Formats: sequence, structure tokens, C-alpha cells
Amino acid sequence: MVAPLSSVAGIKTCVTGGAGFIGSHIVDGLIEKGWEVFILDNLSTGKRTNVNPRARLYEMDIRSPEVEKVFGQEKPEYVFHLAAQIDVRKAALDPEFDAGVNVLGTLNLLKAAADAGVKKLVFSSTGGAIYGEVEKGSAHEESLPLPGSPYGISKLAAEHYIRFFGENHGLKYTILRYGNVYGPRQDPLGEAGVVAIFSQAMLKEQPIVLYGQGKMERDYVYVGDVVEANLLTLGGGGGRTFNIGTGKATPVNGLFAVMKRLSGYGPSPKLEERRPGELWRSCLDCSKAERELGWRAGTDLASGLDKTLAWFKEGKNKSDG
Repeated sequence: MVAPLSSVAGIKTCVTGGAGFIGSHIVDGLIEKGWEVFILDNLSTGKRTNVNPRARLYEMDIRSPEVEKVFGQEKPEYVFHLAAQIDVRKAALDPEFDAGVNVLGTLNLLKAAADAGVKKLVFSSTGGAIYGEVEKGSAHEESLPLPGSPYGISKLAAEHYIRFFGENHGLKYTILRYGNVYGPRQDPLGEAGVVAIFSQAMLKEQPIVLYGQGKMERDYVYVGDVVEANLLTLGGGGGRTFNIGTGKATPVNGLFAVMKRLSGYGPSPKLEERRPGELWRSCLDCSKAERELGWRAGTDLASGLDKTLAWFKEGKNKSDG
């Protein structure tokens, strides 16, 4: 029997954004499998404290011409591309900057990957921002993309450029569209995940605001499950796009209630109207990932939130200083 690719040791891999929240967990997962990993990260939102000591860090922007030189020297066989401008509100205020990082940065990386003979690129994309409002049910991969923000537009454009390089330069790829990823190492300031924001506020007994009167719904998926999905793409899913979520839409007030119970938080939340540009509802159909990759989210919301709160309670979310 041939061993699955994810269990073969010594393969060289690049993780862009590998000092960030999701990227650093993927680095850990690859190193645990015995792979050799180097990271490209400009540390604008990533943290040195997230970097696995067994990985090499190149403090570099993905838009830099130096990326091609690094790829020429390192010759990675696989690339996990997570480096991005991910702030939806910042993208709305400065769409040119957003496109510069997410579109031009991705193009720079694709060219370097193709020239270096990379075997496969795995791209971390977004579900909610690409599909737009999902009024009922859940969005599947063939649903019409209706991004309502520059961030969603830039990520969708990056997907199309990846397909172009696949068809015209022979670069194999898999695209993963995430739900709302949460878990340890998420930054409540830099990445603005609601679970991270609630975790920090609850443990400090600080006031919490529920926008949209707490009725907005999201598909919350635990970071450990997202890492598993990424590793499974090493053995399949070539030229394919997959939703990575739970298929369950949880209202923000429901999320708050679970976290309140787990943390022992006392105060009641303040209810305010939805902020401009925010989706009312996002939910992903992930049956394709289950059929073709053998993946499904295995962490229930309460268990994932409990692990996340424990990490914040230990005070590991402090900045590098």
C-alpha cells in the first residue's frame, strides 16, 4: 500500500501567512507530519510567537520581487497560500490596498510558484464574503458568487487567476472557501473574529455589543478542522473548490449564550443595529468536501469554544511586544 502524501516525511513546503492565526496551525500540522516548512509573512498581522521553532521565517511581503528569489532557492514542492488582507471594513475604506495584496500579491506568488516548478498550491479563500447573503439553506460551490465587499471581490479574483495558472502554466491547485474560522491564536484586534473578541471581553468582564440585535447568523468552524481539510488536499481535490464549514448557521446571540455559559460571564450584552456592509446570514454546504476529500467538521461548537476560551484564559494572546 502506498502511504498517503500527508504522511510522507521531508517534503518541502511554503506557507504564506504562516505566522498568522490559521497559517500557523497549518505549519504545525505539516511539521507534525515530518514536512520541511518555510514561511513567508510580513508580520503585519502575524506574530513571531506563532511561528513554529522548526520552521524558517522569511519576513517578506507576498508582493515583493524577492519572493521569486526565495522560491528559486528553496524549491518548495507545495504551497499553502494564506497571506492576505482580511479586514472587510479596511477593504471597503481602501479597496486599492486590498486588491494590491489579495490580487497582485497572489499573482506575484503564482508566477514564482510556476517558475519554481511547485507541484500544487492550496489557496485559503472565503465562503461568506464570496457568496454574499444566504437567505435560507446553505451555499454550495456552484452557487452564484455575489461578493458585496471589495474583500470578497479580491478573493474571488484571486481564485480566477489561480485557475488561469492551472490551465495555462500547469500549476495544480485546490481552493478552500472557509466559513467563520475560530480558535486559539485568533487575534481580537488584528483579525477581528467575533469569537476572539467575545473571549477576551468575557474573561475581563468587559461590555459586549451584539450587532444586528444579535440575529446575524454565521457558519463557525474550528481551526483544527480547517487544518485537517488543508492536509487532506495533499492527496486529492486537484483543480477543485471546496466549502469548509459546518453547514450550520448560528446566530450571534446563540454564540454569545454558549460562551457566556462556558466562561461564567455575568453582564447582559448591548444590542445595536447591524453595521454597514455586514451580512445577515452566511452558511456553507460542505457535502462536496465530504464526498471528495473525506472531510467533515468534527468539532462541535461548544467544544471548540471551550478550547478557545481556555487558550485566552492562559493569556497566550498577548502581542510580541
